[in-house]
Amino acid sequence: MRKTAYKKELTIRTTQKRKGAANIKKDVIKIQSWLVLFSIWNPNSGTAIKIDGDFGPATERAIRNFQKIKKLPEDGIVDKTVFDALSFNLKEAFEKPLQSTNVRDLIVEVAQNHLDNHPFELTINTQSNSGPWVRSYMDGKDGAIWFWCMGFVQMILDQAVSVLGKKFETLMPLTYSCDTVGTIGLQKGLLTRYQKIRKDPSIVKKGDFFLIQKSTFDWTHTGIVTAVDQGVIETIEGNTNFQGSRNGIAVMKRTRNLMKSKIDVFSIEPLV
Repeated sequence: MRKTAYKKELTIRTTQKRKGAANIKKDVIKIQSWLVLFSIWNPNSGTAIKIDGDFGPATERAIRNFQKIKKLPEDGIVDKTVFDALSFNLKEAFEKPLQSTNVRDLIVEVAQNHLDNHPFELTINTQSNSGPWVRSYMDGKDGAIWFWCMGFVQMILDQAVSVLGKKFETLMPLTYSCDTVGTIGLQKGLLTRYQKIRKDPSIVKKGDFFLIQKSTFDWTHTGIVTAVDQGVIETIEGNTNFQGSRNGIAVMKRTRNLMKSKIDVFSIEPLV
C-alpha cells in the first residue's frame, strides 16, 4: 500500500496515565480522540471528554469507563492493550483480511469495511477535519483546510488494488484535489460527463467513483459507487453528512439520483 499513515494512529510511544512522568501530549490527544470517537457511537459510555492533551481526572475517569465496557482492568491507565482496544476500529478497517477476488468487488468490500468501522472527523483546537481517521486518509495531514473526500477515495482504491499487486497511481497521482482527478480523467478518457450518463446509466459500474460537477472543470465532492440501479447510485463517501455536504463529518452511505445531479463518473476499468 502507498498510503500507510494510518499505522501511526495505532500506536503510542509509552504508557500514559494521570500525572505520569512519561506522558506525551500528542499521545494523550490520540487517547482522548479515540475516547471521543467511541462516545459518538456509544453515547452512554461516559467517554466524551475535552481533547486538550492533559491527562487529568476527567480523562482518567473516561478511561475507566471505557475499560469497564471492554471488560479490562479498571485502572485508568493506557498501556498497549488499552490503546489497542481504543483504536481497534481503525485497525479493523485497514487490516481486516479481504475476501473478494476482483478489483470492483474489492473496492466495494474495502469501502463497506471502512463504513462499518465508523470513520468520523473531530474538531481539535478549533480545527474541523481533524483526528486519527482524517490523518489516515490524508497521509498525516489534518485541520480545517484539509477536505478529505478524495483522500478517502484514494485510500480505498489503494487498499483494494494492493491486494492484487496493482497501484492506484495507474489512474492518477496521489492528490487530495477533485479538480486534479477530474482533469486527469478527461485527459485519459476515463471520466464520463453527466449528460452522457443520463442517457445511458449502464455506463456506471460498481467500484467506479463519482465527481460532483460544479462547473465544466470544477468538481466539489467524490465518493465510491457501490451499486447502480435504474438511474440511481448507492455510494460510500468520506467527509460528508446527511445532506450530502462536501465538507461533512463522517463516512456515510448515500443514494444519489443520476438524473437530477451533475454527477460525472471516473471509470476504474484500467485496473480491472
